Amino acid sequence: MTLWLNKQFLILLISGGILAIGNKIYELALPLILYDLTHSSVAMSVMRGIDFLPNLLLAAFIGVWVDRARKKLWSIFSVLVQLILLTILYFWTAYGSPSIYVFYTTGFLLMTLGYAYSNARVALVKLVLPGQHLTPANAAFSFLGTAIAIMGPALTGLILMLSDLNVGLLLTAIAFVPACLLILLLPADPEPSTVPRGNFRQELKEGWNELLRNRILRQITVLVIFLNSTTGMVDATIVFAAKDGLRLDNAALGLVLSAGGIGGLAGSLLISPLRRRFSIGHILGVTTLLSGLAYAVLYFAHSGLILATGLFFDGMFGTISSICIWTYRQESTPQHLIGRVSGITGSAFKLGMPSAILAAGWISQHYSPALVFGTAALLNIVMFIACRMSSLWSPRLTEELRISVH
Repeated sequence: MTLWLNKQFLILLISGGILAIGNKIYELALPLILYDLTHSSVAMSVMRGIDFLPNLLLAAFIGVWVDRARKKLWSIFSVLVQLILLTILYFWTAYGSPSIYVFYTTGFLLMTLGYAYSNARVALVKLVLPGQHLTPANAAFSFLGTAIAIMGPALTGLILMLSDLNVGLLLTAIAFVPACLLILLLPADPEPSTVPRGNFRQELKEGWNELLRNRILRQITVLVIFLNSTTGMVDATIVFAAKDGLRLDNAALGLVLSAGGIGGLAGSLLISPLRRRFSIGHILGVTTLLSGLAYAVLYFAHSGLILATGLFFDGMFGTISSICIWTYRQESTPQHLIGRVSGITGSAFKLGMPSAILAAGWISQHYSPALVFGTAALLNIVMFIACRMSSLWSPRLTEELRISVH
């Protein structure tokens, strides 16, 4: 039986796609609702910063907890609790006046449960598919995730055209219903064996040792910490700049944000020929510089069109960079360590984002959003210079490491 005739795989793929689309909706809806309630860039930035905390603080540990649970029940529980939280928050916001701390707490719980589901899904795929189907299955999930990430700004742009942003929360909750029902169709997984607690530290240590051994991946991780910080600053500021600075309405803002999704789509089409011609270090270095120039366009933006132009190029270069990073991490990490290395690097990637986002909110509130974009542009230029002077720029070293691993 081929992969695409495997019912359990299709259930996981379709339910995962539904959940990913729903997540994209509420991730933007929550900060926008906070803006409507407070008109504060700081409140929006705190909300965006909280979104990253579960990944930053818990990514290295959630995987161990998932391994000790029944994967199907864990997945249903994670989705069902998210559905309940979103429904409660919708009615509370529509018919009451919740404090900003309610939004902060709910956002943290939603992101934690979403990450817990993602880890459980990885284990379920390995459980329901034979070994020869794992590679094409993971490729399918990667394609779907990338496509939704690229289409995310366009999708949220359409949501912004709704007269009531709170409806975005309800739409997400409704979307989670069929996803939960689909997961119910999966067969029950066997009860996991008890894992001795002493193995927890040793398994994490093995993942750290692999990351420290892989010099190029280690350098890429440091680069991504700073790249994600500047990206977080821009993402947290763009809505405030458009609504408070350029006075764009929700419909116009939706169209502007859609430009980032179109740029991401263009980047996804360019990545394959670029990787055939250039080394990973060259691509990361150049896209870092070009993303900085895109931020400079945002700095000088005095209309929605110029703002959309900057977001288009930011989306394109950011997508090229992200796909390169994900692919190289898979290529250079042994199969039995990929989960731990992914969790550790995933946490490390977010290290600078909360503080960077908070700083962006403070700068926007006390100075101007343009200063945030200018700061991000300068930081990216500095990162390009550092990348140009490091061994990342050497295609020979990158290729030697790839050969040594395989």
